[in-house]
Amino acid sequence: MSRWVETVERVIPAPAERIFRLVADPRRHQDIDGSGTVRDATDLPEQLSLGATFGMNMQYGGSYSMTSTVIEFEDGRRIAWQSRPPDGGARWRHLFGGRIWRYELEPVEGGTRVRESWDLTEEGLRALVIGYRRKTRSNMQATLKRIEDLDTSE
Repeated sequence: MSRWVETVERVIPAPAERIFRLVADPRRHQDIDGSGTVRDATDLPEQLSLGATFGMNMQYGGSYSMTSTVIEFEDGRRIAWQSRPPDGGARWRHLFGGRIWRYELEPVEGGTRVRESWDLTEEGLRALVIGYRRKTRSNMQATLKRIEDLDTSE
């Protein structure tokens, strides 16, 4: 794996299709977010698919917004989106944003292996952001736990 990609995984005792519906629904991202930074989704398409975009209001040291574009999509198995500041912040787009959030789901005995990745290969300030690797890893582990708790409680 690249030095610019951090990955965590967890086997969740639920079918991949059900977990996928949860992670592929931006309206639920606040529910599953282990970092506590995600607020609410905006500008939502009816359904996510390759090339779809959605907005997200965030809170980390202040309020801000990001626009995410789905760049990988295999229904029920894989989704990734790349987040950047909204178009109104065009002068900052090359510096801030570009990170990719990816979920890969693989059916295994006992449930589904869920792999979440934080991919900085296209991040503008990746040399600075990589310093958050340990905290982000911990947040991602919390996200997978929240996914399991939500999925098994519904």
